[in-house]
Amino acid sequence: MRIGDAAAAVGTTPRALRFYEQRGLLPPPHRTPSGQRDYTPTDLAVLRVVRELLALGLTVEDLHTIADRLPLLATTPQRPCDPAAAEPGVAGATVVDRRIAALDADIARLTRLRDGLREAAGRTRT
Repeated sequence: MRIGDAAAAVGTTPRALRFYEQRGLLPPPHRTPSGQRDYTPTDLAVLRVVRELLALGLTVEDLHTIADRLPLLATTPQRPCDPAAAEPGVAGATVVDRRIAALDADIARLTRLRDGLREAAGRTRT
């Protein structure tokens, strides 16, 4: 499958596919005799995992640390986008744990901000 069709199939752009390849999230795809990228169904499965993990809030840098596990995640029958599912206690779990800790810190900070705004709004209404 050519790059434009592959990008459309996973909901992204050809430029993003080149970027993922450049950043090591996707191995270089096979090439046609004329040099065009030719994506396989396995490549598309990995691309879907990459897109889903990015949508869940992981960064490209996070994914780079587990890039060697992305093909396994694409073929794992349980939650395909659980980096820790591929092999417990390895880099994937660390990446997810770090992201969860960062989200918890953001939630705590935003909760304090919201509470402060509510308190300030209450003082101005009375």
